[in-house]
Amino acid sequence: MEILPEMAKFWVLLSVFVPSLLCSIFVLYHLLFNRVLRHALHNHVITVLLIIGLIDELTFYPWMLYYLPWQNAWQRSYMFCLLLGFIDWSLYIAHTMIFAWAMIERHILIFHNSWVSTRKKRLFVHYFPLIFLLLYWFVFYFVVYFFPPCDNRLRPTSLVCIYPCLYDNYTLSMWDFVAHQIVPIVIITVFSSALILRTLQHKYRMRRAIHWRKHRKMVSQALSIAFLYVVILLPYTIVYITRNIYSVSNYFINVFYIYINFFTYFVILLYPFVCALSLPEMQIKFKRMLQLKWQTARVIPTT
Repeated sequence: MEILPEMAKFWVLLSVFVPSLLCSIFVLYHLLFNRVLRHALHNHVITVLLIIGLIDELTFYPWMLYYLPWQNAWQRSYMFCLLLGFIDWSLYIAHTMIFAWAMIERHILIFHNSWVSTRKKRLFVHYFPLIFLLLYWFVFYFVVYFFPPCDNRLRPTSLVCIYPCLYDNYTLSMWDFVAHQIVPIVIITVFSSALILRTLQHKYRMRRAIHWRKHRKMVSQALSIAFLYVVILLPYTIVYITRNIYSVSNYFINVFYIYINFFTYFVILLYPFVCALSLPEMQIKFKRMLQLKWQTARVIPTT
């Protein structure tokens, strides 16, 4: 008996996927076409993450939804499996790594804004790390999946139907796990906690009310997204280490791992909602849309 039936996964994913896709397009539209939002430094990383998530939602998630009910009848080619594996794993890792940098950058933008006060400083402190992470992510996983010095292995019955042969190398496998999974979630956890403490210190101890109002949006936005990552990815990382590094395995750990592994796919799906709710401009637009809809519904035709 399956602990989590495939059709249950299908309907749960579908119920979140469609609203998430619409929300991604809606939030991206306003971030890109609103001049104030587009030029705000703290929105740049958020926009990049929305674009990465939208690419994932337009490619991997429809394939995943098709796989769940048709997995036994879906024959996939070697090249398709390479593309599927590359998109699934690389975009997930890119999303986590770039948001980890976003948490570090929040401290710079709020508490050390002189570091980005000139165009040259913004180039090195704000733009260069983001460009470097994107280039590193693309080159690393492109080589791992498409140009390995060995033969990748097919896994026809799995959702991700390819296993990169380079992960047979213990050093590379541990680098991918530690540098790309453990370090980002530790950074997100530590820097989000530090952001709360530093914000409280500046607000109450130094009594800088104007300073707090100025940066409250950045703080609430970062902490809202960090909460999503910590709630889902931190338990997954702990259970993964317990099962695969320390070889501790029992029924309850295995059941929890199955559930938490499935829900890691919801980080990207839930991200647009958290962005929309954490952006004050989006909240105002949602309220206006709801008010307009309510007022329209109350209009009574007269003769």
